[in-house]
Amino acid sequence: MTIDLQKVDAIVATRGSGLQNAIPVLQGVQEEFRFVPREAIKRIAEITSMTESQLFGVATFYTQFRLKPVGERIIKVCHGTACHVGGAEGLTEALEAKLGVKNGENTPDMKYTLDSVACVGCCSLAPVVMVEDLTFGRLDRKKAVKIIDDFEG
Repeated sequence: MTIDLQKVDAIVATRGSGLQNAIPVLQGVQEEFRFVPREAIKRIAEITSMTESQLFGVATFYTQFRLKPVGERIIKVCHGTACHVGGAEGLTEALEAKLGVKNGENTPDMKYTLDSVACVGCCSLAPVVMVEDLTFGRLDRKKAVKIIDDFEG
């Protein structure tokens, strides 16, 4: 994948070039490209006082950063305690079957990324699935699959 390095330069110009700006710069890159491409990290290191090693350290430490491309919609299945007890594993299995991917993978058309997460903070709605910023609660396998059907419909 080729990325527009001018966009990376613009992000650095607006967010800063010191090590204290590593998180905002990486957030800007991820907002632009939906993940943090290796080429962007290399470019940031070239034009700032940050090293590639420092940038990778930040990007791998914080779970908010993705180093691989993601789909247009990220589907998060909560696997926190309440959701786990409520059947989160079954939701993940149903969504894997519906999408034809395993947890952590993208659909071939890059429409969706399926991702298990530790907690989304909606324990009273367990089990929960989030699609981008939309939260769906009190789900079973059929309801989880219907979410995808509704997005496709």
